[in-house]
Amino acid sequence: MNLNCTTLAKEELEALRVKLQAEYDKFADMKLDLNMARGKPAPELLDRNTALLTDMDKWCAADGTDCRNYGVLEGLPEMRSFFGDALGIDPERIIIGGNASLTLMYDAMARLMMFGTSKSSAWAKEGKLKFLCPSPGYDRHFAITEEFGFEMITIEMNSDGPDMDTVEKLVASDPAIKGIWCVPLYSNPQGICYSDEVVARLGKMKTAAPDFRIFWDNAYGVHHLYGKTKLADIFAACEAGGNPDRAYYFFSTSKITFPGGGVSMMAASADERAFILKHMGIQTIGHDKLNQLRTLRFLKDAKGLEAQMERLAVELRPKFEIVANTLERELAGSGLATWTAPKGGYFVALDTMDNCAKETLRLAKAAGVTMTGAGATFPGKCDPRDRNIRIAPTYPDCKELQLAMDLFCVCVKLAGVKKLLGEI
Repeated sequence: MNLNCTTLAKEELEALRVKLQAEYDKFADMKLDLNMARGKPAPELLDRNTALLTDMDKWCAADGTDCRNYGVLEGLPEMRSFFGDALGIDPERIIIGGNASLTLMYDAMARLMMFGTSKSSAWAKEGKLKFLCPSPGYDRHFAITEEFGFEMITIEMNSDGPDMDTVEKLVASDPAIKGIWCVPLYSNPQGICYSDEVVARLGKMKTAAPDFRIFWDNAYGVHHLYGKTKLADIFAACEAGGNPDRAYYFFSTSKITFPGGGVSMMAASADERAFILKHMGIQTIGHDKLNQLRTLRFLKDAKGLEAQMERLAVELRPKFEIVANTLERELAGSGLATWTAPKGGYFVALDTMDNCAKETLRLAKAAGVTMTGAGATFPGKCDPRDRNIRIAPTYPDCKELQLAMDLFCVCVKLAGVKKLLGEI
């Protein structure tokens, strides 16, 4: 058990500060150059998927379509069936995109701004608009919303998803609130899984905006590390609530095979899908069918995907355990930080004492470890309490990760002690 630093006298804190500074200086002298800024697969994980790049001697889809040529705007039928089986979605809802679901999300927002929905006019004609941003959350979601000029409203995350009492109150009273970002399974960065109740409430809640949209980014829907957590069906929830067009569902294989060569998908109601394809057909004649075909031949089917994810989990568990064990050993009981213990996904979230995240990350970077910037997990990159830090353990090897976590914990403690001494 570590000393509870919040109970120490000033003289004890000053002595501890000297000790921590000496430990920190030793790390600084090592001239480290480690990067944990983003949740990227490690090179060895990518190397395991190189069979996907093997030259194919057949280029035709199951129905005889030559994948080298134009066409099939909505994606190969077998690719849509693959995603449907893996995620429990009707393939008729699905549209296949390029390598990044983020592109589909950006395009969806742009389409809403320019053309509206299948039953409403362009959002851009309505004046100042707002969007709900459960936080801590994904910085690139917030960047999209900011790009299109929305006022971003921070929604607190509970252990089972966004604070639905606040969400329901806001959307019921303000027609300018047009949507909400959701990472429903193993959320980025906290690893929170939305409960059945939260999903049901999102589907049935009354909204002042008739064209309110849920951007359902299920990026980590198959990224289980310890057992499997089942996610309620957002489409069923919306239909049960009388809002069949409300949800836009996104997913990709980017962290399953190659981020630079994944396959993305979007799913929506029949009316919304038809509306989206109408406009997408002006934008493109069809996405990369060759990549769809080789991805299918590599993963094969839903069972093949499950086997692939278990292989990835075996590789990633030791890294998440390094993070968990180091945080427990160095910070448990110190009063200086709290953190999550996710059962899947790609990140661990840590909260320092208030007003200590920026200083913690400044210290880490100065000693050679770069992490996601303070505030990045909040709209406008502004964490009102300056405390949340996203830990991305997937890219470094285990030796580098252990070194980085040892240094990181020293930085958390040093920043916290400085805060208690009134220095920050």
